[in-house]
Amino acid sequence: MRLQGKTAIVTGGGSGFGAGIVAKFVSEGARVMIADINLDAAQEIANQMDGDAIAHQVDVGNAVSVDAMAEAALAKLGHLDILVNNAGVTHLPTPLEDVSEADFDRVFNVNMKSVYLTARALVPHMKERGSGSVLNVASTAGVSPRPNLNWYNASKGWMITATKAMAVELAPSGVRVNAINPVAGETPLLKSFMGEDTPEVRAKFLSTIPLGRFSQPEDMGNAACFLCSDEASMITGVAMEVDGGRCI
Repeated sequence: MRLQGKTAIVTGGGSGFGAGIVAKFVSEGARVMIADINLDAAQEIANQMDGDAIAHQVDVGNAVSVDAMAEAALAKLGHLDILVNNAGVTHLPTPLEDVSEADFDRVFNVNMKSVYLTARALVPHMKERGSGSVLNVASTAGVSPRPNLNWYNASKGWMITATKAMAVELAPSGVRVNAINPVAGETPLLKSFMGEDTPEVRAKFLSTIPLGRFSQPEDMGNAACFLCSDEASMITGVAMEVDGGRCI
């Protein structure tokens, strides 16, 4: 029960890595707001959590929506200990000059602007309390980019730098900020990363991961739980690779 008495928001918590983080947090004693653009998916995960999670619809790239999420979380949870910026999107594998402006804007808003918006909405609360933990779900793509995922790679590199910048600024206020860098995983985004989901394409992806398997939601939940728990009280500004050795 490493998160006993803690409260958390997990964006994009209705599926994939986010759902894995929600399940782990609840199992360790936390109360969690599952914030997702897909309210039905968020509610479905909440229904599995025996009353320890609530669902909330949010567009993380929209300031009004994020502010409403923050207000609802503080009203329903009382306070906030942990913020997990997990919501993310990608564009299909495409030469960098051929990515549409609409796809670029979507990646920018969901992967980058969201971190700014959630910080603006919730960091003042954490500062006032003198404690808090922010976890940004970045990617190995921000460390070792794959060709044709150009602007997605760049967005995750931005997130890693934002994590370090936030960490050094917020440390005097008692707020820790870390990131995890998953490798491609068994999530709804996997097909988008690969372009197509065939045994041959999967084998090609897996050949770049020394441990020989994709990330699972449980892997992210375990890493997130540690970094957001008091066990990691001396850890801030870290971008932990949870990637089976992909970035070695």
